[in-house]
Amino acid sequence: MNFDDTPQEAAFRAEARAWIAANAPKEYEDELRASSLGRTALKNANVLEVAKAWQKKKADAGWACLHWPKEYGGRGASPIERVIWQQEEGPFGKLSAMFIIGHGMCGPTMMAYASEEHKRHYLPPLASGEKVWCQLFSEPAGGSDVAGLRTRAEKRGEAWVINGQKIWTSGAHYSDYGILLTRTDPNVPKHKGLTMFFLDMKSRGVEVRPIKQASGQSDFNEVYFTDVVIPDAQRLGAVNDGWNVALTTLMNERMSIGAGVATGFPELFEFCSQLMLDDGPAIEDRNVRSKLANWAVKASGLKYTSFRAISALSKGERPGPENSIGKLVAASMIQDVATFALDLQGAAGVLSGPEAELAGKFQAMLLRAPGTRVEGGTDEIMRNIIAERVLGLPGDIRVDKDVPFNQVPTKGRN
Repeated sequence: MNFDDTPQEAAFRAEARAWIAANAPKEYEDELRASSLGRTALKNANVLEVAKAWQKKKADAGWACLHWPKEYGGRGASPIERVIWQQEEGPFGKLSAMFIIGHGMCGPTMMAYASEEHKRHYLPPLASGEKVWCQLFSEPAGGSDVAGLRTRAEKRGEAWVINGQKIWTSGAHYSDYGILLTRTDPNVPKHKGLTMFFLDMKSRGVEVRPIKQASGQSDFNEVYFTDVVIPDAQRLGAVNDGWNVALTTLMNERMSIGAGVATGFPELFEFCSQLMLDDGPAIEDRNVRSKLANWAVKASGLKYTSFRAISALSKGERPGPENSIGKLVAASMIQDVATFALDLQGAAGVLSGPEAELAGKFQAMLLRAPGTRVEGGTDEIMRNIIAERVLGLPGDIRVDKDVPFNQVPTKGRN
């Protein structure tokens, strides 16, 4: 891999840097730099409104969703140019977290399966941040088994009627639209009876209930569907072929999360450089230095593993398992890093919020970390992917693989 910019890339970087310097919301820069995983908040402004305004400004100037085709609100840029933009955007890129599901998962699925009319209508406002999208997959009874879902879609004339429940839906409480995976045929094995739709989250019969997290925030939601009507024209892919459509979403989900998940190492290194222990600066303690060295190696490995995926994209190749590896390693690492930071804080580590050291940055990080290990596929799912698709190990035993879904045993039913 060659990490030097080509002349064209250098010119693009200079153009991006100049535009960001002239247009970024600098009044929020310090707060955004200080924010961490689990807590991106602004004291005197609504972070969603600020994020939408910044995204719209980028879209109007041709800097939104750079890798998307121009007709759908993008720039038609190369994968490398997208990475350069992310590097130059710096802390202002944290505002894009509000749109990661729409831009990284829903948008690519719509591009692959929606009609041309729908793509031209729905994708530009998604790219510009004017409309926010969510992904309605997980269910209470399914756990990590996406194909085990029970939300029903029944055909009635030229429309479908939806009944069921989703859970852990990120951003549903402020989303305008969502992509929805449903069961349309319970008489066939679970992967073969699914159908995907997109819908307006303000539709009659849709109820969103935010979930209170340990951190006090509510990023995730329960979503209930009671006789929700969706036109057949909003179906994505063929009837009962929803699993193949969902694979497009899941692949992009793991790319979006795996390539961009935080590790907490830069924050920890800065903290240790400033912290004074009883016997001197933390950075001079050999036990602390040993921990930092191990995490520095991991962070470096994750960085260059991500670059491998970027290099593959730049050559027109399909990335391999790098993003599953990245998510698996980084998600557990950030939990370990946050725990260590709280240990260093001693009794002060039990405090949280603005009055805590570093405004409770590591406390928020630790409370958010378990969600990172679950979203986009649990650690166990990631290990299975790596074992089966990289190492060539035998597949996990799946006793319900060829069993009609309505015959799969469930609690209370033999």
